[in-house]
Amino acid sequence: MPNFPSTPSTTASYSVQGMLQEYLGSGQLTEVVYRDSAGQICTVHDVIRELCSRAGQDFLLLGRGTMLPLDHVITINGRLLAGSTG
Repeated sequence: MPNFPSTPSTTASYSVQGMLQEYLGSGQLTEVVYRDSAGQICTVHDVIRELCSRAGQDFLLLGRGTMLPLDHVITINGRLLAGSTG
């Protein structure tokens, strides 16, 4: 199981990091609700592989290779995430 990255470049709040730690690398199928680039609400069921930071922004990498900006994620398994980053 991969270790949860705790590098200074990760900008997600500690509470969000703690919640994501439960899912990272667990292989557990997870429901992720997010807003796409057009503002539409989308739901995907996948595993969360990694939380990474690029150019000062955090992303979730899902099992099928989808990379979601963390600030677009609304809920993970029904748990509110929006507005918790920064």
